[in-house]
Amino acid sequence: MKIIFAGTPEFSVKALDALLHTEHDVIAVYTQPDRPFGRGRKLRPSPVKQMALDNEIQVIQPATLKDTEVQQQLHALEADVMVVVAYGLILPQQVLEAPHFGCLNIHASLLPRWRGAAPIQRAILAGDKTSGVTIMQMNAGLDTGDMLLKHECHIHPEDTTASLHDRLAEMGGRAIVEVIEQLEQGELKPVRQIDEQASYASKLDKAEARIDWSKSAQELDRQVRAFNPWPVAQTNWGDKVLRIWMSSVSDEGSDAEPGRVIGASKQGIDVTCGGGVLRLQQVQLPGGKPMPAHAFINAHDIDGQLLE
Repeated sequence: MKIIFAGTPEFSVKALDALLHTEHDVIAVYTQPDRPFGRGRKLRPSPVKQMALDNEIQVIQPATLKDTEVQQQLHALEADVMVVVAYGLILPQQVLEAPHFGCLNIHASLLPRWRGAAPIQRAILAGDKTSGVTIMQMNAGLDTGDMLLKHECHIHPEDTTASLHDRLAEMGGRAIVEVIEQLEQGELKPVRQIDEQASYASKLDKAEARIDWSKSAQELDRQVRAFNPWPVAQTNWGDKVLRIWMSSVSDEGSDAEPGRVIGASKQGIDVTCGGGVLRLQQVQLPGGKPMPAHAFINAHDIDGQLLE
C-alpha cells in the first residue's frame, strides 16, 4: 500500500514509526510548518518531520490544504490511503477523496465519546474509567466518520494526561497497522457512530487550570492529573502562584475552610476542599522547577496557611 502520513506532534510519531516497520510504503509525510521555539525563537521541525527526515521520506509542509496547487500535488502522489494523526489542519473534501481508500484518522478516545481537540484531558477530567483509540474513516464532520476499529484501555487512578497520552500513542500505532492490513484484504466492517451518544472535548483554556477549593478532593485530583503537563493546575499562595503537578486524595478528614493547609509532611501538603482533603505531592513556584512536597516544605512554611 502507498501511504501518505499526516501528523505533527509527538502523539503522531508512534503511528508513523509503526507504519515504517511494515512492508507498506510511506511515500510522503505532511506536517505543519516549522514553528519558532525557545528564547532564540529559532524554527524547530515537528517531531513527525524529524522522523521523516531521519528515514529519508519526502516532507510537505503547506500552511493550508485549501489551495488548489497543494491539492493537485497531493493527488499526484496517487496514494492508496492517507493516515491522519493530530495533523492540525482541516482536510477539505478534495483531500479526503484524493487517496484511493480515502483518509483514516487515529483518534484518542472511544468514539463517539469525546470528539474534538482534547479527548485525553476531558476523559480524565470527567472521571472516565476507560479510554482508548478509534480508527475512523474521515468525512467532512468533526470526528463523525465511520468507526473501523476500537482498542480500549483502563484509566488508572494515578494517570495523568502525559502517561495516558503515551499509552494511547502506542495503541494507535498498533491499531492503524491492523486496519491497513484489513483494508488491503477487504475485511473492514465500518460502523456508523450514534450522534446522540457523542460528547465534545473542547480545546483546553489556561483559565481552567485555576483551582477552586470549594470543589471536592476527587474533582481537584482529576483536574491536576488532566492538566499535567499543560496548562498545569495552579492556586494562589499569598502573592505567589503555586503550580500543582501531582496530587492524591488523602484519607484525612477536616472541617477547616476550603483552601486551608491542615498538614505538611513527607507524605505531602494536605489542603481542605469542599469535600475531603487533597494531598499535594509535587509543586512549583514561579522561576523554580517542580519539586516533591517534602523538599518544598523544607524551604517554605506553608502549614496552616490559606491557598486561594
